Amino acid sequence: MKRTVYLFIATLVLASCGGGKKADKNDAELAKLKKERSALDEKIQQLESKTSDTTRKATAVSVMSVQPTDFKSYINVQSSISGDENVTATPQAPGIIKNILVRVGQKVSKGQTLATLDASVAEQQIKAIEPQLILQKSLYEKQQRLWAQNIGTEVQLLSAKAQYEATQKQKAALVAQRDMYTIKSPISGTVDAVSIKEGDATAPGGPAGIRVVSYDKLKAEASLGENYLGKVHTGDNVTLVFPDLNDSIKTSLTYVSQAVDPISRAFLVQIRLGNSKKLHPNMSCIMKIANYEHNNVIVIPVAVIQKTAKGNMVYIAAGNKAKAVPIQVGQNSNGLVEVLSGLKQGDKVVTAGFEDLDDGAPITIL
Repeated sequence: MKRTVYLFIATLVLASCGGGKKADKNDAELAKLKKERSALDEKIQQLESKTSDTTRKATAVSVMSVQPTDFKSYINVQSSISGDENVTATPQAPGIIKNILVRVGQKVSKGQTLATLDASVAEQQIKAIEPQLILQKSLYEKQQRLWAQNIGTEVQLLSAKAQYEATQKQKAALVAQRDMYTIKSPISGTVDAVSIKEGDATAPGGPAGIRVVSYDKLKAEASLGENYLGKVHTGDNVTLVFPDLNDSIKTSLTYVSQAVDPISRAFLVQIRLGNSKKLHPNMSCIMKIANYEHNNVIVIPVAVIQKTAKGNMVYIAAGNKAKAVPIQVGQNSNGLVEVLSGLKQGDKVVTAGFEDLDDGAPITIL
């Protein structure tokens, strides 16, 4: 009985040892197969990559070779030319235009009469008082002669003098009233427009009158949004562009307002131009204010920049493949932007055809 038990135990021991060796063998074989499969996967990927590169159609692109240059940022705003002395002359009293004495383009001086109105009532009053003035003058002179001969009293002399001077002042008031029925030039300049004609009714401060302009004090003015406060300063370089004249003027800002208009939320900038024969009031132009400058920097078109989750990126040509390059940009102006990092001199930035590219895509440079 004991012998039988011993034989059974020995059999179990031998069986357990044989099973362990078999398990180890299986593990080793499995590890070997996994290693072989990994090597095969790597070879398959390499072959697929080579196959896609040779079969994928290359994208035609245009490139630009970037070089360091000077970059200036401009604020462009619509502007107009005006004059410090640009006025519409009107009468001081309402009336009917009787005579227009000037024409457009005529030079006039300050105080010159440009037109007259019907002042017949005032004229009649002046004529009516003239006989009284003559009489009062005669009486006063007679009293002076009598007083010189010690005839009469001082009161009589002073009374005659007072009446004469009062009549003089009365006539002067009537003459001043008559003069209100004229249109006089408040400045020296050139007649720019005559918006009235004989027979028209006119009034003080009305829209119709005679415009006189002085070309000696011209200026360009523009309004900038309040977001530009602190970004433009007196003395900043400016280029005034006149599209209709196909011409431009380089100058500088002479005045920058620090107060924002509460309605338009804008502030005024001004350039004094002095006298210029080719400029005229109410001309329009574009004011280009240089508010930033960076020398020796890479500059590219804003349109070639791709926006990604990681930031700005452009494609450059690396041989016959496209390469995605992350960049850091600075100021931009007129469709151009400065590149602060990411590109170097000589890089060929893809400027056309980049829409269909991805990193490593084959390209053909046009």
